[in-house]
Amino acid sequence: MRCPVLIILALSALSTAPAVAQDDSPRLSFGAMFGNDAIGDGDNRWRTGSLVVSTVTEMGKPDAEDWKRGPLLEYRLRSEVISPRDLTVSDPLDRPYVGAVSVGVHSHFNLNSYDLSLGGDLVMTGPQTGLGDLHGQLSGFSGSPVLDDQVPNSVHPTVTVEAGRSFRLFDRADLTPFVEAQAGVETLIRVGGDMTVGRSPDGPMLRDVATGQRYTSATGEATGFSFVVGGDVAYVDSSAYLPASDGYVLTDQRSRVRAGVQWYGERSEMFYGMTWLGEEFEAQDEGQFVGSLNLRLRF
Repeated sequence: MRCPVLIILALSALSTAPAVAQDDSPRLSFGAMFGNDAIGDGDNRWRTGSLVVSTVTEMGKPDAEDWKRGPLLEYRLRSEVISPRDLTVSDPLDRPYVGAVSVGVHSHFNLNSYDLSLGGDLVMTGPQTGLGDLHGQLSGFSGSPVLDDQVPNSVHPTVTVEAGRSFRLFDRADLTPFVEAQAGVETLIRVGGDMTVGRSPDGPMLRDVATGQRYTSATGEATGFSFVVGGDVAYVDSSAYLPASDGYVLTDQRSRVRAGVQWYGERSEMFYGMTWLGEEFEAQDEGQFVGSLNLRLRF
């Protein structure tokens, strides 16, 4: 997804600090993650662009431990564009064009030192999302036969559950292995882990669907840097993005490897990460690099 879409979505990904609340009253916080191959390998194909915005309701002060006293509710809005390598010529061997928009609710809680999340989304695909038309107008391929061959209009109820546990490796370094299962628009089971070195995040970590990069809605007072690395591997049973009825054969496994740096300032925060995404279907001849960006401003 080229620069015009990058600029629009990057501006949309700016999120402000959480609203101030009394200790015993509900409070809202916001988090977002923008992903695009324009800030990755720049090749404008496959998992080319995504944006997720999360609103989290919680109780009490915004410190890192409060969320463990009770579940949080995350209201999630997400969009993603998945495209073939060539946006002007339809290639039956490449993947179909996908525009996807989802809305969902996810609960995050801690049980016996395990960080758990459970939630559901309604994922809408096809021309009804309007993403193909927008992408075509901004990137100059309106009327392309690629848009005629995109995944059709549909709504996919999707359930996702994740369980992880953090272990302190040494001072200011934590390792969090996790398992994830999803049923719906893509049905899969995933195993992986993430390591953070430096300043610890505040509150629960939310996971980006496409890259696995994590982001938070909480805002703390401490400043500094943290560095993150992670990876996972998934077995994918089915995917509405790669319909078996159209002859697509999924790879035996789907791998992701990621790294990033988070900077915490007195009035702003910024994250940049890079993720290598492995092949998703048999005719895909290589993986790709996707960049992730999150900028938070406090007013």
